[in-house]
Amino acid sequence: MASGKNYNIAKEKVENNKYYGVDESLGLISETKVAKFDETVELSIKLGIDPRQANQQLRVAKVLPHGIGKDIKVLVFAKGEKVKEAQDAGADIVGAEDLVKKIQDENWFDFDVAIATPDIMSTVGKLGKVLGPRGLMPSPKVGTVTFEVKKAVEDSKAGRIEIKNDKGGVVHAPFGKVSFPAEKLKANFLSLMDTIIKMKPSASKGVYLKKIVISNTMGPGIKVDVNDVKDQLKTFDFAA
Repeated sequence: MASGKNYNIAKEKVENNKYYGVDESLGLISETKVAKFDETVELSIKLGIDPRQANQQLRVAKVLPHGIGKDIKVLVFAKGEKVKEAQDAGADIVGAEDLVKKIQDENWFDFDVAIATPDIMSTVGKLGKVLGPRGLMPSPKVGTVTFEVKKAVEDSKAGRIEIKNDKGGVVHAPFGKVSFPAEKLKANFLSLMDTIIKMKPSASKGVYLKKIVISNTMGPGIKVDVNDVKDQLKTFDFAA
C-alpha cells in the first residue's frame, strides 16, 4: 500500500462507508492512480464459504475478454513432439529434467506460468514444495497439466488468471490495468464476477457475495455494490 501525500489525496476521493455502483467504482480507478507506472487493477472478494471444507473450495482458470495487460512468460515441461508444439505456440522456455534441475539447484523462478504434460509430472512433482507456495505448480484443475499444450500456452499468453480462494475465503485476482479503456475494464470485471458467481459451491449456505472491493496496486480500496453487479450481469453483452 502506498503512503504519503499522493495516497492521501487518492483516499480522499473514496467515501469509506459507501458502496459504489459498477460504473462509478471503475471510474474511480483512474482517479485514484498513485504510482507513476501503469498499475494493475485488482479484485478482492469475501465469499460466504467455509474454506476448511474441500467441497467449498474455488479453483479455476479463466481467460478474461481483454487480457490483463501483462506480458506473460510461459515455461513448459515437455518431451518429444510436444516440445515443438510448445515452441510453435509461443512458449518462452521449454525443457524437461534440465529445467527441474535448474529450479532445484539455482532457485530459479524467472517465469509467470508453468505448464506440464501428464507424462512428465512424476518428475515435475519433485518441485511441489518450491513451486506450490509461489502459485507456479502445474495443476490439472486449472488446465496447466495437459497434452493440449498449444491451447494451454496460448491461453496463458492471453492472460489466463487463476481464481482461487485463500484460507480466509477471499479471492484476489487482477483484471486489467489503469490504462485500459473503461469498457474493456468493465467487461473484464463483469466476466470475472460472472465466473465467481457461477462457481458457488452447492454446500455454501447463506450470503455468498459478502464484500467486493477493487483497487489499483498502490491505491485505496473501493467497495462495490453487490446488487448493482448482479443487475449489470443480467444485461451486459460480453460479445460486444
